[in-house]
Amino acid sequence: MPVGMCRGVKRAVLCACLMVVGFMPGGALSAETPVLATLQKTNTPMTLMAVQFKDAKAGWAVGSGGTLFSTVDGGKKWKKQASGTSTLLTGVYFIDQKTGWVTGAAGTLRQSLNGGETWTGHPLETQQPLYGIHFTSAADGWVVGGGGTILHTADGGAHWVEQASGTSAALYAVQFLDAQRGTAVGALGTILATRDGGRTWVPQVSQGAVTLFDVFFTDDATGWAVGNAGALFQTNDGGVKWVDRTLPCGKTCTKVIDLLKVRFTTAQEGWIVGERGMLYRTTDAGYSWSDGAPIAPVSLFGLTFSDAAHGWASGENGTVVYLQAGK
Repeated sequence: MPVGMCRGVKRAVLCACLMVVGFMPGGALSAETPVLATLQKTNTPMTLMAVQFKDAKAGWAVGSGGTLFSTVDGGKKWKKQASGTSTLLTGVYFIDQKTGWVTGAAGTLRQSLNGGETWTGHPLETQQPLYGIHFTSAADGWVVGGGGTILHTADGGAHWVEQASGTSAALYAVQFLDAQRGTAVGALGTILATRDGGRTWVPQVSQGAVTLFDVFFTDDATGWAVGNAGALFQTNDGGVKWVDRTLPCGKTCTKVIDLLKVRFTTAQEGWIVGERGMLYRTTDAGYSWSDGAPIAPVSLFGLTFSDAAHGWASGENGTVVYLQAGK
């Protein structure tokens, strides 16, 4: 089904009416789920690799050339802030409205204690690029990066200790459900899991050697990993088994796109963004996904939600797209 055309909205607004198709043979599940996607202005040509919102108002975006933006009104206005570096920034994580961290190339790790107004560098022993960052509390946080790098802090970032990952593959994302249970993913189909806060990391089998760019668990059992060439894997047993749910190319597809970020806002509703501005959505816990529709003319690398109804995606050419979920 062609993407529905939306009328009566401003030119800056795109509306994707996504047709959901079932994975199951002969599945009859299908529904049009409107998503209102509004392009927000940052006035920068830089690529925005990551975006995070703590609530519906306060958000941050980071990217190439040390680019850092913040907003206090949900993205209606984005303010450029000085990150203190010209290095590529790949990740951003604010623990609260004041305390935040950014990761980047060449072992870059910087902290802000005032909402991003000023930043302080934290020298590390590694020069590997750092990609993913996640905190479960003000004290406990993890960073992952090139060469199988995993770093952990138990004191709010005052000290970072390297954990043994058992791999030399680049790790692009990490997520923890609490201070003990976490998962990291990366190149060569790498999936690592820990149940003891990272003291030990156990490899899991992904059934493929694709590069995995992101991972998201909704609970201890149910998780998703996405990667290049439409790679999409699901587990319902905490990663004991990962099922290949790779998305098909689609009726109008000429090249399978890379899937770059996945987020679930509830146990049922999930979102994926990727190359060429593509957006996919599920409303049935991932057993069916939309055919996909472009919400921007460029690739999207970042994805965040403040709640089930409001999200933001970021990407090339300073792109930020505000997502409002229909029911």
